[in-house]
Amino acid sequence: MTRLAVAVDATPLLGARTGVGAFCAGLLDALARRDDVAVSAFAVSWRRRHLVADAVPAGVRAVRRPLPARPVQVAWRHSGFPPIELATGTVDVVHGTNFVVPPARRAARVVTVHDLTCVRYPELCEPASLRFPELVRRAVRGGAFVHTPSRFVAQEVVEHFAVEPDRVRVVLEGVAPASVTAGAIEVDSGAAGDDHLARLGLPPGPYVLALGTVEPRKDYPTLVAAFGELAVGRPELQLVVAGREGWGEDAFDVAVRECAAPARVHRLGYVDDTTRAELLAGAALLCYPSLYEGFGFPPLEAMAAGVPVVATAAGAVPEVVGDGALLVPPGDVTALTEAIATVLDDAGTRDRLRSAGTRRTGELTWDRCAAALVELYTLAADERGPRRRDGSPAGSRSAS
Repeated sequence: MTRLAVAVDATPLLGARTGVGAFCAGLLDALARRDDVAVSAFAVSWRRRHLVADAVPAGVRAVRRPLPARPVQVAWRHSGFPPIELATGTVDVVHGTNFVVPPARRAARVVTVHDLTCVRYPELCEPASLRFPELVRRAVRGGAFVHTPSRFVAQEVVEHFAVEPDRVRVVLEGVAPASVTAGAIEVDSGAAGDDHLARLGLPPGPYVLALGTVEPRKDYPTLVAAFGELAVGRPELQLVVAGREGWGEDAFDVAVRECAAPARVHRLGYVDDTTRAELLAGAALLCYPSLYEGFGFPPLEAMAAGVPVVATAAGAVPEVVGDGALLVPPGDVTALTEAIATVLDDAGTRDRLRSAGTRRTGELTWDRCAAALVELYTLAADERGPRRRDGSPAGSRSAS
């Protein structure tokens, strides 16, 4: 059986995982199980390129040829060189998983645009992210297809970049319940699992959990303010925020100092997958107070684990969570406070959210995501005309 040869940018797998890293991990794992694609993974990195082999699943070929990030990204912004085939060898399709798709000699190109924060809220972005729009424009002008994780982002891409709608394809990402061990642990809003709290140096008691980088777009100051309102009448309630440091630490610290119960706000920083699952298992609920989102993994992780979710109706969040979360307007402290209180106090609401969350996450599998993206890869490759299909085994994680 001949297979479509696809090269995937796996750079987001290196280092602390963000939502883009979760997308790459879930996609590569599902692609590796298919028999109609031969998958290679490359990293745009000089120092960390050797880590790709350990980061990708068996069945994905790791490309070790150097692609030093700074020089090649400058070159890609201004020219069609170096083509990705110099690193990967001949492939049918190259998938840029994080706003940037390399130039190619013959390969068709697909670029994932996760959101347009850099366009809608440039003041919330790091300088490197502000270069994304020009990179996307260049890719579109060169004939690349755009993949978005939601209809919300697809519409934004069509409007902002004046892209033909048929060049933009929506494929929702997935969530893997098997990766969330919390699903087997009973969650009770009145009593968190004290063992893992003790291991993390936290006092026992119920807690509201937030997962994600501390950056302005996540709007943790609003969550801290809401928690402060709740904490006055709930002396055991805690707030736990787990996520890597970002450029929103100062505002977060100010909000904590102004909170009515600052000692009960716990900032954990980045946590590994096991700790993340344990935190979900014991949480009374997960709160996701974002100002803007193109998808949103943490609510889906919580829903898959049977944890009630309160989130803001920001960007694609309503589309992604369906009826599996209690939604409030972004930035509204009062509405957020009331929604959290409802989940804490009303067993019927908790049960409804858990049931709806389980149904929704059952629809969003990585196998479904991979199948839809393979359809897009095939469409893109067919548009390029006659091509070479790689029928050799994808093999192990050996270098090229």
